[in-house]
Amino acid sequence: MAKKAATPKAKPAAAKTAADPRRAVVESLLRLAAMQSYDRISLGDIAAEAGISLADLRDLYPSKGAILGGLVRIVDREVLEGTGTDMAGESAHDRLLDLMLRRFDALAPYRDGLRSIHRSMRGNPLDLLAFNQVALNSWRYMLEAAALDTTGSMGALRVQGAVLVFARALATWLDDEPDMARTMAVLDRELKRGAQWLGAADALHRITAPFRGFFRAACDGRRRASKPAEAEA
Repeated sequence: MAKKAATPKAKPAAAKTAADPRRAVVESLLRLAAMQSYDRISLGDIAAEAGISLADLRDLYPSKGAILGGLVRIVDREVLEGTGTDMAGESAHDRLLDLMLRRFDALAPYRDGLRSIHRSMRGNPLDLLAFNQVALNSWRYMLEAAALDTTGSMGALRVQGAVLVFARALATWLDDEPDMARTMAVLDRELKRGAQWLGAADALHRITAPFRGFFRAACDGRRRASKPAEAEA
């Protein structure tokens, strides 16, 4: 009598995917990027690494860029959930420094893969432009967590400035020593430089406020004056 074939056990990757499929796909991409060039990784490679079909991968993410966006959201949640009130009395510089260092802690398990991704994206302006929008959405939440205003034109400058500071520090962190001395030096320098730049931009914003109000009023008056003429025509 033939023996009944044993039911194959689920692979660890498949079991992990079932538990949290979106995170499993993110981690699969980072594992592959640690072993080969990010540019050479296909969606099929990612699906195979995660133990899912291409159809299931399509339901989860539309592109490799979207998978990287998934990593950003994972890190965002970890940092935001770990943000308490212990830094509330500190300066804006120290609150931002704390957030950025905790983001690096959250990214540490993926450093090898991120190094490959960083090398590939540096030479692709379109990828950088697309990822900048992902980073802006992320840092809008980070600055809110640091109790920094993200509204209006000055808020938009703060968010973009934080993205640039973190990007510069990331390039150092990818090849830094475990004590992160060089990374912290870059963060400290860039945060201080950014604060000076934002201070100058804020002063210019205040100085030009009356002129902006005058031009808005003039434009509104011109639009109102043009409406009767249009009606008569």
